[in-house]
Amino acid sequence: MNQHTYLRAYVAGIAVPNIVIVLAVTAFTIARYAYHWPVPLERVMIFPMAAVPNLWGLWNMLFIASRSRSHLSIGLHGALLPFLLGPLGILLTRTLEFQIPNFATHIFPVLAVVAVIVYYLVWKYVVAFLNSVVALS
Repeated sequence: MNQHTYLRAYVAGIAVPNIVIVLAVTAFTIARYAYHWPVPLERVMIFPMAAVPNLWGLWNMLFIASRSRSHLSIGLHGALLPFLLGPLGILLTRTLEFQIPNFATHIFPVLAVVAVIVYYLVWKYVVAFLNSVVALS
């Protein structure tokens, strides 16, 4: 199964964020329409739904392409992804003039560290498992 290596890497990479996005959109829809939550996240949800899975897939393709040269573990490779997604998310909120609550700016340093740890663990265990399922490792 040496054919279409990068396509298999892309598919293994997009699996996790797509599942998370489906769960997040479901939770948001329930909160927004069943409990009348007044935060209009619809404007900001397009970026995660479109860009994040594609970036995960491309990031996994980059890992597969560079693993023979860089010898970086998949967990560390995945832990670098928030450093790309974070600034893109901040740029999106500024561009759309989406108001971020004040408490969020105070807990951002903690959330950034938590995001790096979560990404490391998800890439080390889940994406590595999916790569092995599609015979990439």
